[in-house]
Amino acid sequence: MSKNLWGVIDTPVGPLAAALDGAGRLTHLGLSKRERDWIAANGGERDDRAIAPVARQVAEYFSGKRKSFDFPLAPKGTPFQQEVWKALLKIPFGKTTTYAALAEELGRPGAFRAVGRANATNPIAVIVPCHRVIGTDGTLTGYAGGIPIKQKLLELEGAL
Repeated sequence: MSKNLWGVIDTPVGPLAAALDGAGRLTHLGLSKRERDWIAANGGERDDRAIAPVARQVAEYFSGKRKSFDFPLAPKGTPFQQEVWKALLKIPFGKTTTYAALAEELGRPGAFRAVGRANATNPIAVIVPCHRVIGTDGTLTGYAGGIPIKQKLLELEGAL
């Protein structure tokens, strides 16, 4: 594969748009209409077959057969965003953490708002599990796909 490709995956929480770079790495998985529209406009050529491995693993996740993903990821972001997104990948299936705890884990205890902002700009929803980060008081806060989808994902994982 040498060109950027994208496609749409139907899921129980609505359509997801997935984009792959020229090396076949996942760069985006968008839940919201705004994200899907951006991927459609910037993701290169549409090829739903090219994203079939992503679609298969996403379907397995939603059917309860998959707890982690094993395809290559290539999200683009600042070094701090990359650091936060790598930390998100360490949150186990079925578990949650808080923005403050994530900031603490990164060695930046006062940076919970910056962690929240990096979380909000995560370009690979579901796979990079930003939905597993909740408010310190246990409330479901901030999710690009909307709080109802965040709740559904956490319920699917048994985290609520």
